[in-house]
Amino acid sequence: MQDYNQAPINPLPPAVWLLAMPMIALEILFGLGAAQIVGGANAIGWRTAAIETYGIWPAYWREQAMAGAFDFELLSRFVTYPFLHINPTHAIFAIVILLALGKYVGEVFRSAATLAVYFISGAMGAVVYASLPMIDLPLFGAYPGDYGLIGAFTYLLWVKLAGTGLNQIRAFSMIGFLLAVQLVFGLLFGGGGEWIADLVAFATGFLLSFALAPGGIAKLRALIRQR
Repeated sequence: MQDYNQAPINPLPPAVWLLAMPMIALEILFGLGAAQIVGGANAIGWRTAAIETYGIWPAYWREQAMAGAFDFELLSRFVTYPFLHINPTHAIFAIVILLALGKYVGEVFRSAATLAVYFISGAMGAVVYASLPMIDLPLFGAYPGDYGLIGAFTYLLWVKLAGTGLNQIRAFSMIGFLLAVQLVFGLLFGGGGEWIADLVAFATGFLLSFALAPGGIAKLRALIRQR
């Protein structure tokens, strides 16, 4: 029998909404601005101005880091850049991944732990990306944080496979597939080194999960004893 009281969409953890809603709101605002429905003629450049002000610019980061100028304006970019996207399509794909992986991780992790995985992974990916001297293209968008959630998802699958006695390497099939897809797209359409930020974020999310997952510290100690 059909349950008419069931929600039309699966409920999402609060932490996922806290991440997704600003992205959605910004896309609506940028869209309205581009159509000059709000903000007048100057609103056409809102998206570009936001990326310039709140995105990660590697040359600027390296210059400030060399000078030791780690002020709030510089460091805050590592929290704000995930909310900005180059166009609606870029945002839609990032938000879909966030909702899917965030739901899975957020139903196991506490809200604070989910947010920590997302932001710390995204920040670590951005720092490594921006610190490489051959990198000049700006970094923005939710993808590094999404890859941090993929790292947490991989950890949960890794633990699950360990409990069933199956090969734990299978837990890394998703990240392998995604990186292969990125490589193909990069060869076909060109691209920068964004995959570096994604890969670092994935590794960070996976490693953080040993401490942030429920019972994570105890599981880590047990793993060390087994070694």
